[in-house]
This record gives sequence, C-alpha cells and structure tokens, in this order.
Amino acid sequence: MAFNLFKESSNPVLKQTILDNTGYVSRSESMTASGAVNKTLFLAVLLVIGADFGWTFPNKLFLLPAAILGLVLVLIASFKKEWSPFIAPIYAIVEGVFVGTISLAYSYAFDGIIFHAVSLTIGVLFLMLFLYKAKIIQVTQRLRSVIMMATGAIMLTYLVSFVLSFFNIQVPMIHSTGLLGIGFSLVVVVIASLNLLLDFDFFEKGQQAGLPKHMEWFAGMGLIITLVWLYLEILRLLSKFTSRD
Repeated sequence: MAFNLFKESSNPVLKQTILDNTGYVSRSESMTASGAVNKTLFLAVLLVIGADFGWTFPNKLFLLPAAILGLVLVLIASFKKEWSPFIAPIYAIVEGVFVGTISLAYSYAFDGIIFHAVSLTIGVLFLMLFLYKAKIIQVTQRLRSVIMMATGAIMLTYLVSFVLSFFNIQVPMIHSTGLLGIGFSLVVVVIASLNLLLDFDFFEKGQQAGLPKHMEWFAGMGLIITLVWLYLEILRLLSKFTSRD
C-alpha cells in the first residue's frame, strides 16, 4: 500500500534532499508551516470522507485498486512535486476508501476496535506534536538516521513477507498473536510514531528553506501517509491483543 514505501525523512515524499535542492522563491510564494497545517487538515477531511464511503459501501474489490492507486500517486508526487496540489487530495480520498474498507473488516472481527484505534492514533499524534513543540525530543541528524534505518528495516520485512506469501509462507512475527508478534507490532507502532516528528520538522524546515508554495500540499500528503500507516499498525496491534483474550 502507499505508506509502505518510506524513506528518507518519514516517508518517500518528505526527503531532506528536497530542502537542499529546491531553488529560492519569493516569500509570498513560499511554503509556510501554517499553510502546510491547513493543507493537512483539508486532506484529513478528504481522508475521512473517503473512509466513510469505504465503510458505508463496503466492497473487498476496493482494497487492491485503492492500495495500488495510492502507491502510484505517492510515486508520481515524489517525482512531480509541483503536481502535489492535485495529487494530494486525490490520494487522501483514495487512501480513505482503503482505510474505511479495511476498518470495517476489522470491526466485524473485533468489536469496538475501530474506536480504540482512532482514539489512540489521534492521541499519539498530539503527544508527538507536544514532544516536538516542547523540544522534549529534538530532531537531530542522528535521530533522523536512526528512524530512517528502522523504518527501512520494517519496510524490508514487509516486502519479504509479501514475497513469501506467494509461496504460502508467513513471517510469524508479523501475523502471530504471541509475544513475538505483539512485540514486533509494538516496535512498528513506536517507529511510526517517531516518523511524525520528522513530518513536523519538515513543516518548519520547509518554511525556513523557502520552498515553493505547492510544497505545503506535498508536506501535508506526507503527514497523511504517516498517519494512515500509524493507524493501520495500531489496528494490527490491537487485533493481536484481542485475539489473545
């Protein structure tokens, strides 16, 4: 799915090289952190609208096309950043349909899990925002590198698991409800949460670097990617805990 491609900042669209290689634009035409926040909120609304559609009109046939289209849109945005004002809203709706459809499937299997997953995701978002703004956790180059390497390792694990699934082989720690499986999911949730710090940092660094205005959509899309990843990982973790009851 789209959020499984990560990395160099917190995901494939928010890269440090963007800050280094984007030319100067006038202040009135440049990205601002507040503008990126506003674009993110708008994309979040579109994500919820898409999720409501996927929930209200459930169809398993939506899952694979939505996942593939979401991935394609992320790739296009990574190479054509100036198209972000058009791509980001489409991505938010498409990913919303995917999230809504898969959430309904989880709700059938685990009563009440969606409320807890949404609450935890929002709670983690504001917790990480507080830790970042209060400078309790500062995004240093060393921290950035550690998060990048950890995220890359997770994505590689998922890729190997995907390939092995064609041979009816499952990686135990990904799907197991035992202590190893729960421990793995906990680690992934922590890494996904730390990725939010890099997203917040990109908002501020983008403003300081004077990136073009369309980068507000680009940054907002990046944060949505991280939030969707975090939400799905929390869903997976909660389902493992519930399965042990």
